[in-house]
Amino acid sequence: MTNPLPTEKARHYCLQLQHDLDTHGSLDFEGQGLVGTDYLFGSALGQMFGVLVCCDSDGKEVVLKAFSGQYDGLWEIEGWVPPVVDAAEFERIAADGAQAVAVLSQAIAQASGEVAETVRNRRKERSQAIQRELFGHYTFHCIDGSTVSMEAIFGNRIPPTGTGDCCAPKLLNHAFKTGLHPFSMAEFYYGASNKSNSRIHKQFYEPCDERCKPLLGAMLGLDIVYRDDSIIVVNKPAGLLSVPGRGEDKQDCIVARVKRLFPDCLEQPSVHRLDMDTSGLLVLAFTQEAHRDLSIQFIKRQVHKRYLALLEGVVPKDLGHIELAFRYDPDNRPRQKYDPVLGKWGTTVWQKIRVEPFGEDKALVTRVQFEPLTGRTHQLRLHSAHAKGLGHPIVGDRLYGSGSETSRLMLHAYTLQFTHPTTGQTMQFTLDPDF
Repeated sequence: MTNPLPTEKARHYCLQLQHDLDTHGSLDFEGQGLVGTDYLFGSALGQMFGVLVCCDSDGKEVVLKAFSGQYDGLWEIEGWVPPVVDAAEFERIAADGAQAVAVLSQAIAQASGEVAETVRNRRKERSQAIQRELFGHYTFHCIDGSTVSMEAIFGNRIPPTGTGDCCAPKLLNHAFKTGLHPFSMAEFYYGASNKSNSRIHKQFYEPCDERCKPLLGAMLGLDIVYRDDSIIVVNKPAGLLSVPGRGEDKQDCIVARVKRLFPDCLEQPSVHRLDMDTSGLLVLAFTQEAHRDLSIQFIKRQVHKRYLALLEGVVPKDLGHIELAFRYDPDNRPRQKYDPVLGKWGTTVWQKIRVEPFGEDKALVTRVQFEPLTGRTHQLRLHSAHAKGLGHPIVGDRLYGSGSETSRLMLHAYTLQFTHPTTGQTMQFTLDPDF
């Protein structure tokens, strides 16, 4: 995954940390020097280390450092941030679980046929139950002051082993727990290379996708796809506003979350938006120059966007071109209505991908790719639902289809292409939906 924070400041401290590890040969170099680094060059191989640079409420710089997982059996070492989980409780559950699994393994060795298979299934179920119990003790502190459980992030899926013990979530959890605001983070590998040589001594690496990305997205309130000094690209979840709305209950949005994590960015960094019910790729600007350049690209229709959607029923045609005019319906807010005289014309190119079953009742729906050539309000929802368009509403659309207040609109902005406002390079991002 892309590091959610700038790395330059943290890399400076990482290089200093590498020097300290080289010079002192221990992790507790600020203390008694009893936890040696020889462990990292033996059979256990190396380990990831990370630094997070923060500021406190007075603006004073605070530097935190962490190691991934345990270090030679130790959860905590003086001068390093503590684990997210209560170490003593984790060890108790793990020990009890290991004993229970060992008993079942012994029973398997003594059994055969169907009996052995039955016990194997019991061992698998017991191992999964232990994993769930262990992960149930992880609670992560978030940037907005709230806390979130592992189950709230991963749902019914059991996270990969080691989730929550990597450097990035440990560092951010400690920062938010102690009231610090992070502004730079970097991680490096120290010690003998792993067997695949994917981790090399003193090389820098981004947080991992499998374990860290879901955690960091939840803790930061942002799923960051790309970030540099000029722009940020995020994956907006369905149900979250792109920009603030009217009223205190509509202030939480992508813009507010970007400004909370990056307080030095523009007062108004957005250059386009997605409907609250739509998920997908959004680009925002950190500087006035980048905002101006991107805004011009959108005005001149030089930005290319594609969406994926599930439509109710079976769409008979394979592709087409829709051009319809709509305007705001004052009697039925916030809906738009068809009006070829006073409405604004919108144009959409579409292509059918496939027909597939959906939901518990396995009803047939049509997966469609949309490419809007204009950016009218509710354009894709209207072009899908209206009889003069496709006549098939987007699944979950509560305004123009049969969706309810709790349904998810199956519309996702999955590709975004534009010219980088600073470098002039073509930037293209693709992000598949979760449906």
